[in-house]
Amino acid sequence: MTIHTEVKPYICQQCGKSFGQLEKLNVHMRIHTGEKCCTCRQCGKTFAEKVSLNRHMRIHTGEKPFTCPQCGKSFTQIGNLKVHMSVHTGEKPYTCQHCGKSFNRKGNLNYHMSIHTEESLFTCKQCGKSFKRKGSLNRHMRVHTGEKSFTCGHCGKSFMYKVSLKCHMSIHV
Repeated sequence: MTIHTEVKPYICQQCGKSFGQLEKLNVHMRIHTGEKCCTCRQCGKTFAEKVSLNRHMRIHTGEKPFTCPQCGKSFTQIGNLKVHMSVHTGEKPYTCQHCGKSFNRKGNLNYHMSIHTEESLFTCKQCGKSFKRKGSLNRHMRVHTGEKSFTCGHCGKSFMYKVSLKCHMSIHV
């Protein structure tokens, strides 16, 4: 059995990622310099790489080229399909060193880790309530702003929280 490994002699001095071609390293460097070469004609968002723009365009086209072979659910990105597959396999490769709880995504583990810190890092400037997670503070701020970001596509009623919209949707079934 022969294993082919690609030689990647071009190394990013900023993050250590390696590339097989100098041009790919140069394109990658835009991530660190902040240079944006590609602009979405529909919404104006800019990207450092053309491949990122192409991936973004699926938001506008609705294209979902990656389909789960087990249940048929489709995704805009291959990474999302790979994470989804853990629903079928039950795989949870990311484990918390503190409590042993496992997760299917590294980001979910990172989010979870904040419960193990003793201090609350995010404080509401209006009422002084503190939160361990920035997302929790952002959700809390709706209490003060009255923002209702979640709108029912059937009747137009708006809700402060996604879970409230989900509950509401049961009346339309």
